[in-house]
Amino acid sequence: MHEHTLTTEEESWYTSPTLTMADKQLYHSPALSGPQLEDFRRLNEELKLRCTEEELEGMAKNAEGVTASYQRVSEFPDTSLPVVRYPRTPGYRPRPDDNPYNAWAWKCDIRGAAEGKLSGRTVGIKDNTAVAGVPMRNGSKILENYVPEFDATVVTRILDAGGRIIGKTSVEDMCLSGSSITNSDGPVRNPRDESRIAGGSSSGSGALVAAGLVDMAIGGDQGGSIRIPASFTGIVGLKPTYGLVPYTGASTFDPSVDHLGPMARTVSDCALLLEVIAGYDDGRDARQFPGGDIKTVCSGQAGYHCMVKDGGAPYYSKGFYPVSMLEASQRGVTACPQDLPPAVKFHALYSEYMTQLYGRANKFYAKANNLKMELTRQYDAALQKFDVLVMPTMPFVAPKIPPAGISYLDLSRHTWSMASNTCQFNITGHPAVTVNAGFALTDDGIQLPVGMMIVGKKFDDVTVLQMARAVETIAPKDKKLSGV
Repeated sequence: MHEHTLTTEEESWYTSPTLTMADKQLYHSPALSGPQLEDFRRLNEELKLRCTEEELEGMAKNAEGVTASYQRVSEFPDTSLPVVRYPRTPGYRPRPDDNPYNAWAWKCDIRGAAEGKLSGRTVGIKDNTAVAGVPMRNGSKILENYVPEFDATVVTRILDAGGRIIGKTSVEDMCLSGSSITNSDGPVRNPRDESRIAGGSSSGSGALVAAGLVDMAIGGDQGGSIRIPASFTGIVGLKPTYGLVPYTGASTFDPSVDHLGPMARTVSDCALLLEVIAGYDDGRDARQFPGGDIKTVCSGQAGYHCMVKDGGAPYYSKGFYPVSMLEASQRGVTACPQDLPPAVKFHALYSEYMTQLYGRANKFYAKANNLKMELTRQYDAALQKFDVLVMPTMPFVAPKIPPAGISYLDLSRHTWSMASNTCQFNITGHPAVTVNAGFALTDDGIQLPVGMMIVGKKFDDVTVLQMARAVETIAPKDKKLSGV
């Protein structure tokens, strides 16, 4: 076979010290197909930019360099979270007879450091939060078969502190419900009365902690999803000050309201878990202010674009982007949009309509975000007069699990009736804890927990927990759980 002899020019190219090994390869599989002149012509018409042909030709030429930059970026290794340090096996999906209250999404057994603040404590992790090597579904068929390769920051901190993670806890479908009935594996039942909901979306965390099947748990809260189940199951759940606990490695809904926080049976255990997971990573009457409306406008549009249209990408966040999770979300949404839960389908329909008529960051979204600042100022002003604000966490006790075949309207009323007292503090970022303040007797003779929510100044989570501890010491003692 004839052997090609390199020319002087080829020899110089191969031996050049200014070219990387990737530059010297003969062929690169392109990471993207860059725009061509005809693409710019089409977009110019669609966007009504009125560029001249000369301008378009120049832009197409410039695009070649931009496309090359995209290609080079794609060839760099992905940034990742700290290396996974603690050995583990994938675990298993529990059978019904091994899954009290349907509260476990997945069981595993990961032991952390030999010593630490959580030594001897068992911990459940909400199944919207990544645990390396353990399947994560976020309560949905959309993420079926996804296994993250990284630990969320809170998971790393729990294991470093000697905690033992014994499973992923069930959540509402894509965490978009305050009930506990939309999980793709069926409803999570309340240990107080198994005919009733446990609250959501951190349903499994609340049920397992209340039943004594785990010492403490991680919950997530975008509008009350720690406090609602904590209130309904009679435990302690803290939505911390925004930014106090890193959200890194958890599935996002809207970065402006995403929170992770501790759930436990006592205030002292809740404070202990907060201590472990906290730390930074990388004039008008407030009662007249439309807190729920602000949440509806902002989170509806942001949640749709983040969870559906953009494949789970937390745009504009400066934190870690979990590439594999985003890819899995995009695959699931693209392949099986019919499997999105009804609440997400509604947000998709409504938000896409608003986007097409008024733009993605439209005047309504802009105004609602401006109102966030005013609402925050009003709560800040109230907290200058008082150490804490106290109110019922929920305006009612845990309702019954609705029957099968419930209509969409009834399902919507049920799942979205939960957050009237809780969602405003996701908007403002103030810490808010719920602690059981007593029990209410239902018509059928069941005593169910009544939660008290205590709201404090930003970054004054300690005072909030101290007040909760004071309530805990004088509140009626816990009642026996069903099935325990």
